[in-house]
Parts: sequence; structure tokens; C-alpha cells
Amino acid sequence: MTGNHQIRPFRIDIPEVDLIDLRARLTGARLPDQPPGTSWERGMPREYLAELANYWATDFDWRAQEAKLNGYPQFTTEIDGQTIHFIHVRSAEPGAMPVILGHGYPGSIVDFIDLIGPLTDPRAHGGDPADAFDVVIPSIPGFGFSNPVSEPDWQMKRAAKAFTQLMARLGYERYAAHGYDIGGGIAGELAKFAPEAIIGTNVATGVHGFAYLGFLPQPGDDASDEERAYLDRHRADADGGTGYLKLTSTRPQTMAYAVTDSPVFQLAWIVEKFKEWTHPSKELPEDVVSREVLLTNVSLYWFTRSGASAAHFLYNSMNIAPDWSPGPVIPAAFSVFGGDPFGIVRAALNPGGANPNWFEHDEGGHFPSLEEPELLVADLRTSFRGLRS
Repeated sequence: MTGNHQIRPFRIDIPEVDLIDLRARLTGARLPDQPPGTSWERGMPREYLAELANYWATDFDWRAQEAKLNGYPQFTTEIDGQTIHFIHVRSAEPGAMPVILGHGYPGSIVDFIDLIGPLTDPRAHGGDPADAFDVVIPSIPGFGFSNPVSEPDWQMKRAAKAFTQLMARLGYERYAAHGYDIGGGIAGELAKFAPEAIIGTNVATGVHGFAYLGFLPQPGDDASDEERAYLDRHRADADGGTGYLKLTSTRPQTMAYAVTDSPVFQLAWIVEKFKEWTHPSKELPEDVVSREVLLTNVSLYWFTRSGASAAHFLYNSMNIAPDWSPGPVIPAAFSVFGGDPFGIVRAALNPGGANPNWFEHDEGGHFPSLEEPELLVADLRTSFRGLRS
């Protein structure tokens, strides 16, 4: 393929000078005092942050993680003036279904690395070869190596249009889509731009996401005390936890200086979200997602300077005029993680229980591909099994 439609092989190769600079910034960081008697309720605790930053500087092996990521075929191409980076792994099974996987915030291609094997080679992972997928994992414009952005107005709708062009460029005429958070929003927009191509979607969500977006309903007159307390607790969690969204959706450039200049701030900014948004049964983020995965994701943001451009992507997505047009009707599956004991999400997205591909899990949270990859893989296989042709 030639010209602007060319697909180029890509390999991650962070310059050694950037690693030296990162270590110097981490070891020379100036940290604030922690008010006595306080912990996570005020943000990331100093003691935990200091220890994790030291681990990042002295024990974390970026080159090993870089080599792991480079073990998967990666490419870049230019779409709508923007460099789009993506992983593309074809299955060896005949008739494999293409699926595009959309990461969220503050996520990256790292979110889906452990899904590649089970999805492309189910035979080797205890599955049915008939459930095989070709996997495409793009970095959202402004995230990871789809950075820097060519223009300032990239947001979910424009990204969805670009991803349909990406799949067409790869030769896929029919494909499925999955995503969570921003990636879920993009998955839901794809059919508006490629109605004949999208066979179905699977979106991972939960009560937590509904609360953060202000979608929690008021309790009905017949609601129990337990349900009222449940809704009040999630609403309070959202009120206390959406400071990041208020800042990025109003003053992204101000926040951009901190995440670009200070790796300690970038570390705190992201890891706090893994503490707040993963399953609450675990005390620390690394009890849910390993330190190596956490720091690989944070390192991608740091080395690509995409903490700033990701903030602007959120700003654009939150401030664009909403498009409530339903678009083409396609099969839409939902995977609800983190528990939904009172059917909050179900009542909104699956009233009457009509959707045959509705999955609810007490486990997991905002990052299901990292927290509960086996459950998510099973949901994806079931969601799209009847849509293969």
C-alpha cells in the first residue's frame, strides 16, 4: 500500500536517554508531606507513592516490557491526517472473526495484551477453535504511540470514524467491536460510519461508570433502604472521585504541564484511578493488577507524553455537542463488572431482559481486561458466536 494509505511496521524503541531522564526525575522528586492520620481519601498516600516511584526508578525493567510488547506485530498508518498506531494479530484458524478492541482512560494497548492469545488461538487456551478472532488493538489518537495529535479536535466520534477506515484498510469487510470507557463509546459509534461492516458490539461497563457519568437514577418509591444506601454510596464516590474529569474537561492544558514534566505526578494520577476503580475487595492497586502492568501503562503515557494529549481528548469529548441519534440497529452485548445487585445498569440498558447477550459479574471493575481477562474472553466468545458467517 502506498501514499498516505501505507501501513508501516512499528517497533517500540525508547531512547536510552529518556530512561536516564526518567530515573533522574524520579530520584530527584520533591514530595509533599502527608497530613497526619490521612490515607487514600485525600488522594495517593505519600508513603505508598514514594515506594512505588522508587520501584519504578530502580527495579522496574522497561526494556523487558518493551520486548514483550514488541513480541506482537505493531503498525502505524495515517488516517485523517493523524498517525494511528495499532497491534494487529491474525489467527492461524481459518475463518477467524476480526474484532477491534478499544481501550479506555487511563488505559492503553497494555489493557488487552493478555487477551491476544486466548482470542487468536482458543485451541491453545482451552477454547473452541471456531471462536477464533483476528485482533486489532489501536491506540486512540492522542494516546500512546498515536501521538502527537495532528489537530486539536480529536474526540470519540472522530476516532470511531478513523477506526472504521483502519479496519477497511486492513481488508476487513465485516468485524466485531469491544471496548470499555472511551473505547466503549467509540465501539458504540462505529456502526454510524460503517453500518454494513459492524456485525455487533460488546461494551464492558458497570454501576461505577454510570455514577461517574451522572447516570444513576433516583431511587423509586418502592426502593429498599439497602438500595437507597447503595445509590447514595455510589453517588458520593462519584462526587469525590470525578475531580480528574472536572479538571480535564475544563482546564486540560493546566493539567498537561504536570503530567508532562513530573513522572511522579503522572504515576499518582494514573495509579490512583486503579485504586479507586478496580474491585474494592483489594487493598492496593497492585493486588488487582501487577506492578509490572501498572508501570508499563504509566511508562507508555510518560514516554509518549500522551498524558497531556489524552487530557485534551477527554476535554473535546466532554465538550462536543452530544449526538443522540441511535444509528443503525446492530446486536449489542453488554458485560457488567463489579456487581449490579439492584439492576441499575440492567434497567437502563436491558429493560425487560430482552438482550440474550447480557453478562453480569460480581468480579472486576473499570479495567475488566486486566482484572478478569478470562471472564471477558468468555463473554466476547459468546457475544459474537452467533454472528459469524
